[in-house]
Amino acid sequence: MSRTAFTLAPDDIEITAVRAQGAGGQNVNKVSSAVHLRFDIRASSLPDVLKERLLALADHRITREGVIVIKAQTQRTQERNREEAIARLRELVERVSFTPASRRATRPTFASKVRRLDGKTRRGEIKANRGRVLD
Repeated sequence: MSRTAFTLAPDDIEITAVRAQGAGGQNVNKVSSAVHLRFDIRASSLPDVLKERLLALADHRITREGVIVIKAQTQRTQERNREEAIARLRELVERVSFTPASRRATRPTFASKVRRLDGKTRRGEIKANRGRVLD
């Protein structure tokens, strides 16, 4: 397996703060702790190989225009949500950076064929001897 090296440039990532959904107590209408991260794949500084693989992904976070949109709102602070969103983006790009090793066709060895056939013969003899005992 080989890995394509990449770096996520801060200029390629656009982060905006939005209000989080769900219950939040007294601060819910005052604090924008959730984070929307937008990453334009085509305009990014990623290698072309990674861009193609990302655009080929069937991920609901990737729009038709080729923009990754990640919403992070599980943490209580905006900074931690920002870190989580960037970590999710990094994980998504890392997932496509691996190139699986190509499979080489192999054949079973002669000894393994012999062992397999011996086992089949032995099993067949056991089954053949299960017949009725005659007096």
